Amino acid sequence: MHSSTPKPTLRFEIRRTLQLAAPVMIGLVAGFAMNFIDTVMAGRLPEREVALAALATGGALWSAGLLAALGVLMAVQPTVAHLDGAGQREEAGAVARQGLWLALALAAPFFLFVFHGAAVLRWLDVDPAIIPVADDYLRALAPGAPLMCFVLAQRFFSEGTGHTRPTMYIGLAGALLNIPFNWVLMYGHLGFPAMGARGCGYATSLVIGLQALGLYLYLRHHGHFLPYGLFSRREGPDRRRLGDLLRVGAPISGTLFVEGSLFMAASLLIGRLGATPTASHLVAINFSALMFMIPLGLGSAVTTRVGNALGRGDPEGARHAGLVGAGIVLVTQCLSATLMVVFPGVIVSIYTADPEIAVLAVSLLSLAAIFQLPDGIQICMAGILRGYRDTLVPMWVNVLSYWVIGLSLGYWLTFGRGLGPAGMWWGMIAGLTAGAILLSARFAWRSRRAIRDGLSVRPAPAP
Repeated sequence: MHSSTPKPTLRFEIRRTLQLAAPVMIGLVAGFAMNFIDTVMAGRLPEREVALAALATGGALWSAGLLAALGVLMAVQPTVAHLDGAGQREEAGAVARQGLWLALALAAPFFLFVFHGAAVLRWLDVDPAIIPVADDYLRALAPGAPLMCFVLAQRFFSEGTGHTRPTMYIGLAGALLNIPFNWVLMYGHLGFPAMGARGCGYATSLVIGLQALGLYLYLRHHGHFLPYGLFSRREGPDRRRLGDLLRVGAPISGTLFVEGSLFMAASLLIGRLGATPTASHLVAINFSALMFMIPLGLGSAVTTRVGNALGRGDPEGARHAGLVGAGIVLVTQCLSATLMVVFPGVIVSIYTADPEIAVLAVSLLSLAAIFQLPDGIQICMAGILRGYRDTLVPMWVNVLSYWVIGLSLGYWLTFGRGLGPAGMWWGMIAGLTAGAILLSARFAWRSRRAIRDGLSVRPAPAP
């Protein structure tokens, strides 16, 4: 049955989406800044070349494990948003408690994967000189893995209720704390020995632990969360609720892996071309990743808005929220693209003063500008479809778009046609464009079907 609640006006929907998205974007940028801080501070160590290589290789393994956990736990957000929209706040709290059990189940494999990451690096034939330092870094970072699972479970519960400020708070606090913790543990101050890359791993684990504790205290005591009773009850794992979360979350995890692997493979393949093309690619992709935090935050906000509308039985409102979110993303991505077209030299100068690297990086930024629209639209559409709890088909769309189209075309253009790093960028553009088109078509079909059926797709209440 349709809700009698009037459809939000365009102005209201834009304002509410931006209110939800802004804290998430700030938090994501702050999280991105932690990696930047680690890189800059490692670059000032006496053994900086090995330390930077250890952070790069170890960080790639950490990211792989993080994406797997993040995707599964991301299911908490749309599920809670549906129940919140339906006014079932205690049930939303019960689902979030199952999310904490899911975080506990993911904690051990994530920890073991990071702690024994050196074995993976050996299997990948990483330079033997790097592996001992990377092993120290990963073993120090490993305690942060289970804590990160609990950060994610609590964060996605908070965002699902429409309260996104905690994401901003923990992101900013993490970035600020990371600097003094690195200073003490990496360089050896206040009576601590200089631990180099290993100290960086310990600092990151400590920051994540404080983020987990801060989120717990905030969610336990803030008035917004009291009706959900997240921590007021204790209950064991619930097979039905856990199964529901896994049905939504496992495909999200697969989707993130497929998308992440495209960019990882692009970097590895460009690495075959030499140091200058690799450095130029790093500059362009790093700035693109920074700009990506904007549509990523908007996508999270739209997930909540769509889920709320469907939870209250308003499929027209869900479609409206999705279209408004897509419109906002179009605007932000046009601005990002314009920035890259008008000021490429200024952007590149932030990263390097090497003229050879700079010339190639500027040319890649022109491709990064083209990259902005499809990249923003595809991540926004993925967020909208998560709001519909539609995650399996988007995963297969990404397999087709990123692996079959993007990676294959990029490899052929780079090595078959001799286009150099630009070939991989054209491949990524093609893959992301295909993904944006197919996911947009999926949203159009999914929203029309929901309106035609006149039904909410929220999960059934607990018996």
